[in-house]
Amino acid sequence: MTIDPALLAALLPVLGSALGAFAGIVINTRLTTYRIEQLEKKVDKHNTVVERTYNLEERLEVQQEQIRVANHRIADLEQQARQG
Repeated sequence: MTIDPALLAALLPVLGSALGAFAGIVINTRLTTYRIEQLEKKVDKHNTVVERTYNLEERLEVQQEQIRVANHRIADLEQQARQG
């Protein structure tokens, strides 16, 4: 069985184009996957910063309340000292 040279000449460019397109898709997929992984890392960093900020804000609120209570207690003690 022999292959007609004209048929071979027509099939080779088609195969080359198909292989080139497939290679392009594979490379693009890998690049997209890499970029998504990098974005996920940035999002994870951002989320930890947000979580830490939220925790700090909660602690700040508790400390501010403790300061208000202490100031109120000091004011009460000063008033008792003036009256006493």
